[in-house]
Amino acid sequence: MRLFRTTAGSFVEKDGKYYAVNGATWDELLSQDDLQGYLTGAVEGKPVAAFSRADLLPPIEHQEVWAAGVTYYRSRSARMEESETAGGGDFYDRVYSAQRPELFFKSTASRTVGPGGKVRIRKDATWSVPEPELTLVISPQGKIVGYTVGNDMSSRDIEGENPLYLPQAKVYDGSCALGPGILVASGALPKTTEIALEIFREDGCAFAGCIKISEIKRDLKTLVEYLFRDNSFPNGCFLMTGTGIVPPSDFTLKSGDRVRITIAPIGTLENEVA
Repeated sequence: MRLFRTTAGSFVEKDGKYYAVNGATWDELLSQDDLQGYLTGAVEGKPVAAFSRADLLPPIEHQEVWAAGVTYYRSRSARMEESETAGGGDFYDRVYSAQRPELFFKSTASRTVGPGGKVRIRKDATWSVPEPELTLVISPQGKIVGYTVGNDMSSRDIEGENPLYLPQAKVYDGSCALGPGILVASGALPKTTEIALEIFREDGCAFAGCIKISEIKRDLKTLVEYLFRDNSFPNGCFLMTGTGIVPPSDFTLKSGDRVRITIAPIGTLENEVA
């Protein structure tokens, strides 16, 4: 089943039908350790008419968004390339091989947009890319209760200048997109699950790529365990799991581009670049 946050409230899609979820805020829903069981009991009423995509809100209320880096070999290579002149050529290779993962704060709800919203590129950046990522939905107790699609907008030239500039390259208004909803699932997604990225410019496709989540080096539960070490998330949180799709070094996003990310079991997240 899939869970959606809309202008008219929360809805569950089950077997192609939509049901209103009453009596719980979004924060309360994402605080459920057994979200799937909770929603199963909440959809016993009559189905309602489907909502339009214009009604969708980002699936986040008071949660934080965090991210894991260098979880794909391609990401390791790309970040080594972008930081080579700054002396970080082997820095990310060591991160890729280390026991401790790279985890960093990505976004607040106010900086996050949903499907149809506008993501941004920094005004002081010259090399900006989207990073399509499978994103975990985690309860306050550290249990993975679902999955969504994430776009970790990044300024590669700023990060490449110095790895210590990572927060500036990653955290700014409109730097994060989530949606279209949450695939509620207690178990792991199949390793064959594919992430697809398409970037459209004017009337054509400027870039396209895809990768299977089997290419993620890190165990997802281990990433969550490290995130919850000495951190608490009273309303739950989101964790982006890294990207393995990197446009060529001569490509940068432009205003008016459309970024489309699809993870078939979850749905498609599409945003325009402001």
